[in-house]
Amino acid sequence: MDRLNIVAHDKFQEIISEANKPDSAIHLQTLVLDTDELGQKTATVVSQSQLATKLGLKPAQVTSSTTMAGQDEAPVFTKPAEQRVAQLTYEVIRKLENQPLTLPTIEYLKKPEIQAAIVKAVEEQHQPAQLELEGVGEAPPDIAEVVAKTVELVTQQTIDIPRILVVPKGEVKSGFKPFRLELSTLKYPAVSDELWIQHLRTNQLEVVSLGRGGIEEARLEDYVVSGLVDFDDISYDDHADLLYDLATQTVQHFKSYLAEDDTRKVLRCYQRDIARFIHAQMQAHYWEEVLGYEARISKGFTELKQSAYTYSAQEPPANYRVEPADKSNMAKYLFGGFKKCLYPVQKFDSDSERKLAVILERDAVKWFKPAKGQFQIYYVNGADRPEYQPDFVGETVDTIYMLEPKKRAELEDPIVVAKKKAAVKWCANASDHAASYGGKPWRYVLIPHDEIAENITLEGLAARFG
Repeated sequence: MDRLNIVAHDKFQEIISEANKPDSAIHLQTLVLDTDELGQKTATVVSQSQLATKLGLKPAQVTSSTTMAGQDEAPVFTKPAEQRVAQLTYEVIRKLENQPLTLPTIEYLKKPEIQAAIVKAVEEQHQPAQLELEGVGEAPPDIAEVVAKTVELVTQQTIDIPRILVVPKGEVKSGFKPFRLELSTLKYPAVSDELWIQHLRTNQLEVVSLGRGGIEEARLEDYVVSGLVDFDDISYDDHADLLYDLATQTVQHFKSYLAEDDTRKVLRCYQRDIARFIHAQMQAHYWEEVLGYEARISKGFTELKQSAYTYSAQEPPANYRVEPADKSNMAKYLFGGFKKCLYPVQKFDSDSERKLAVILERDAVKWFKPAKGQFQIYYVNGADRPEYQPDFVGETVDTIYMLEPKKRAELEDPIVVAKKKAAVKWCANASDHAASYGGKPWRYVLIPHDEIAENITLEGLAARFG
């Protein structure tokens, strides 16, 4: 850093003096990169499901600058005509996702009547590449046989993940309760009309006028209210009284140590930051009234989404069974060599996740790390409903587990608790759906990271923490 910008600070000279000390944390430092680091090239790899690769499907996102994982995996159907029929079959199956009453699970694909309907739909869509003379060229595929093989492949390489929509019953009312703001940490100094720029390298000083830009509000409280109504969850018509009460508290706080003109400058200059500060406190006072919620199943199962990872182009995927040399930088490793994972490669955020993958490879029938949007689970965080994506999903002979390794210190974090509550409810709804057709129940397991070891079984972890 060779320039330090200081706005409206009464200790300007002290800060400059500190910055110029040889041992200062913000003093200019020399950083030398060795030739190995400079030579490191990164690339992007697209990881689609093993099912898609076995069917010969290609992701649309692959470009000249990206590669595709699992290229060494040979497609199940090697003849072009059979591959075309298999892909048509998969397209028909994907359309059946939206018919949970007809097809609540992928296992129903094995029913003779459903396979017959798929064969009929494929026959209607299938057109030979060209009319050929009898006895010349590739023999036409046996559509029924290819459909049966494709169905078997789909059931082997998919985990039933229903699409669950949780909708409120009746009218929903919501808002924020009145409360006293905690403003002791909200301390802005009087704003100068000038910005002083001190160049640390040359000791040159510049003075830039800030001017009087921005909207001039009639009342000081309007600066606060105008900033708050920019948030999507705040309606002026519904919350006007509360907004002006909070604005009044804020203005009185600044006027307790600033003159009115300086208060106006602070409110105008830091309007967005002040609004974010207040909005964050409002989340703890959000309320919602609803008669109840009901779960609706819109899909019996969902297609596995693809992921994209950045990795070192000079390093092949690491063996997931081997502890990496640099466990503090797990994000740089791409792992492969799986037999039961539904994707060819995966990334892990910690070595505990890698160990859990070892356990799943041994104890599960199939498993994977979900991509964003696979589940569409939303948890409550004040007035917000962020999406939660679990770390692992593993299917055993009799249960499907949703697994979340977490640092022990984070287990009681409010966000972690909110995510767990949403996931447990999702698993309950998914289990109810599975019970309607004799499927496997779902269980959510929040696991302390220091309890994960390769000699621990999946059932043992579920029994202790599920």
